[in-house]
Amino acid sequence: MSLEIITVAEMRAIDEGSARAGVSTRILMQNAGRAVAEAIVQRFGQRPTAVLCGPGNNGGDGWVAARALREMGWPVWVETLVPRDALKGDAADVAKAWRGETYELGKSGRAAELYVDALFGAGLSRPLEHEAARLAVALPRARVVAIDVPSGVNGDDGNPLGDLCFEAALTVTFVRKKPAHVLMPGRAWCGEVVVADIGAPEAVLAAQNVTLQENDPRLWSLPWPEADAHKHERGHVIVASGQHTRTGAARLSARSAARAGAGLVTLLSPSDALAENAAQLTAIMLREADGEASFAEAARTAQSMVIGPAFGTSDAHYKLLLAAMNAQPRCPLVLDADAITLLAPMTHGLDARDVMTPHIGEFRRAFPGIWSNSTNPIEAARAAASYARCVVLLKGPSTVIAAPDGRATVNTTGAPFLATAGSGDVLAGLIAGLIGQGMASYDAASASAWIHGRAGEIFGPGLTADDLPGILPRIFNELAPGELRSKPIG
Repeated sequence: MSLEIITVAEMRAIDEGSARAGVSTRILMQNAGRAVAEAIVQRFGQRPTAVLCGPGNNGGDGWVAARALREMGWPVWVETLVPRDALKGDAADVAKAWRGETYELGKSGRAAELYVDALFGAGLSRPLEHEAARLAVALPRARVVAIDVPSGVNGDDGNPLGDLCFEAALTVTFVRKKPAHVLMPGRAWCGEVVVADIGAPEAVLAAQNVTLQENDPRLWSLPWPEADAHKHERGHVIVASGQHTRTGAARLSARSAARAGAGLVTLLSPSDALAENAAQLTAIMLREADGEASFAEAARTAQSMVIGPAFGTSDAHYKLLLAAMNAQPRCPLVLDADAITLLAPMTHGLDARDVMTPHIGEFRRAFPGIWSNSTNPIEAARAAASYARCVVLLKGPSTVIAAPDGRATVNTTGAPFLATAGSGDVLAGLIAGLIGQGMASYDAASASAWIHGRAGEIFGPGLTADDLPGILPRIFNELAPGELRSKPIG
């Protein structure tokens, strides 16, 4: 399955391009409706089914699906929002071919065990109303199959249009996923998402030049050591520590970088925090920071550097950060937490190899106006990456990774238990650990977001940030080539 994500406008362009290429919209609709029926039959036993059809092409898909289900012996009827003679175009044609029972929406007087939501789809531009709104409240998600997206959900941002939308156990969409399938809260309301091939020509798809993808291990290649590797070949990561009593965040980053495979990890510590850090470290090396010169030297000699977790936000800390940023030549920087606060608002560009990892609050401070003027997190992250000229990983329920060249990835792994203090510090260390081994920054950020989310899924309730580094080996083991995976004893 393709990992590309397309907008509603791009889907319209694909429909139009397919017609010009000789694949009519009528054929696309027939294929879409049959794909919906097949997905239903594969997942549900025969049961009384109501197909709820709207006035447009989404409703047309529903009429075709109803006919296909009826031909397969299902007890199915159609409830239509508008009379059949009011339909136009392809939807009118396929509706005429339906020979089964037909009722006005919500007026069948029959109880279905499964409802197919073919009311509006991704192109809806206004809130649900009247009978559609009533059904959105009344129908349990376990009994709903949505065509394209659950009605009432904006296809481009995953938000409800107004206060209401359908919720589905299964959503069948076509050609590629849309933003609503991967962005919260739409992702939660879609349930399982099936992407059906409906015959759009590959050349038409390629003409869209899609640069948005769903995050997945197929998109990136992790750095793995050769059989004769030594630690200096696996990269040196330096993490800047905060002052006395503010050291734990940096240690989380350092441990995470080590778990990611970095051959050497050093904690750059203020003198007043040396003893505190030394008491907590074993495999992580410790170095005293003696001012701006030490930060410049670290940036010149390491393969990657983390600055920000509980770092501090004074003028002195700003000067230390600038010393690392201005060192020539220097390594890629992973800038998190306090480093983002120190740079806010962004007034100058960074290196294209740098990675910023703001949550939404930090993002708003660093990039004033971008969030409020963006339609969704994808657009916001892309605008910020272009402005800052670095990789931006926008953290949240819908984590988006964007590169300065316009590429973007939406991460869909994760669990709400990752919303805990220190979780982001682990993520920053993961990114730096992979960059330190030679991985491109955009790929490292994407891989780290996926792995970090997967760790939250594996651990589940009770997760704290201290737990995360210890889960990482299990995930890396699952991703490793066969010859590098752990071998059982005996």
